Amino acid sequence: MQQIPTLKRSLSLPLVTFYGIGTILGAGIYVLVGKVAGAAGMHTPVAFLLASLLILPSAFSYAELVARFPRSAGEAIYVQEGLGWPPLSILVGLMIVSLGVLSTATLVHGLVGYLAVFFALPDTAVILAAVLVMGAVVAWGISESVMLATLMTIVEIGGLLLIIWVARDGFAVFPEHAAAMVPGIDGTVWAGVMLGAFIAFYAYIGFEDMVNVAEEVREPSRNLPLAILTAWLVTTLLYLVVSTVCVLVLSPPELAATDAPLALVYQHMTGRAPVVITAISLVSIINGALIQIIMASRVLYGMSRQGWLPELLGRVNAKTHTPLVATALVCAVILLFALWLPLVELAKLTSLITLSVFALVNLALLRVKRRHGTAPGVWRVPYWVPVVGVCCSAGFGAYQTVRMVTG
Repeated sequence: MQQIPTLKRSLSLPLVTFYGIGTILGAGIYVLVGKVAGAAGMHTPVAFLLASLLILPSAFSYAELVARFPRSAGEAIYVQEGLGWPPLSILVGLMIVSLGVLSTATLVHGLVGYLAVFFALPDTAVILAAVLVMGAVVAWGISESVMLATLMTIVEIGGLLLIIWVARDGFAVFPEHAAAMVPGIDGTVWAGVMLGAFIAFYAYIGFEDMVNVAEEVREPSRNLPLAILTAWLVTTLLYLVVSTVCVLVLSPPELAATDAPLALVYQHMTGRAPVVITAISLVSIINGALIQIIMASRVLYGMSRQGWLPELLGRVNAKTHTPLVATALVCAVILLFALWLPLVELAKLTSLITLSVFALVNLALLRVKRRHGTAPGVWRVPYWVPVVGVCCSAGFGAYQTVRMVTG
């Protein structure tokens, strides 16, 4: 009897950590720091810090859940194990796929903005070529895809360090602006900070994608929790420093007016054409999009293996050990959204769906803890962590929904 091809468990702790850092960095700072500055002004670093703190309880909850249930289609599995209602689990899984699609569509818009620094190409042609090439890489193989993502992650970290270095003179004026960077009690100011945090929240999306490659990670119950929390810490530190130097060397309106904010910072501080930082920004954006395609295809695969989606989506190619049909479907839907919605609206919609998923995942962890108790040898968090996660995710999501509806 012929053995059915399966996913290959080949990702080490360093590789999966860089995978997480890459998707988080690629998802935000290179594309959206200017948009956050447009909403939060000089309080942009506070907006990034607030977003990181709002996401932290959910990161801890994901760490425990992936240690308990190291399977593809992570969030859908967690909701099923905790809440026990298949229709809701299927909905969550489809929401996660939609997040991958929307995130990649957002990044492709950023790709168009940075590429325009080099070439004046039709937006549609750039979007089509980028998605097709990234889909081909993901179809190639998980080891090859993640190794490439790791190399690109190292490059994009280097890009952020380069921005910090060329804008280092901005720290000299930090004492003069420190007071202006701390929000007071003015409600109008905090409304801008909250809107900025909502946009910045998108820049932290990515750690949750890591759980969806659990069936391709070595020792996932140990390595994935460590990788999730390391990725959160590294990206938080980088975001705070980069967002601080950006608003110190350029005004928030200047940052908000461009789709390539870090290239503008580089050009302003060096007086040279931003060739290097633009190239690095392109790498970062491609990296983030590549990882999102991997994630979304693995969720479709995992849901198919659970019997929730057609069997065709769960088929793995015997040569590449990747789900080719699921990958092709994800790329097709990405193209539809990338050609349809503008950048900021994509980011806002992505953040809102993510907050909804985070609320359900934290709620699922509470139920899992009550139903299954302590799992011996499994990384775990106190009960109050998912409680805070539910409150933060649901509360922040409701607040921003009201703002979006009321305009």
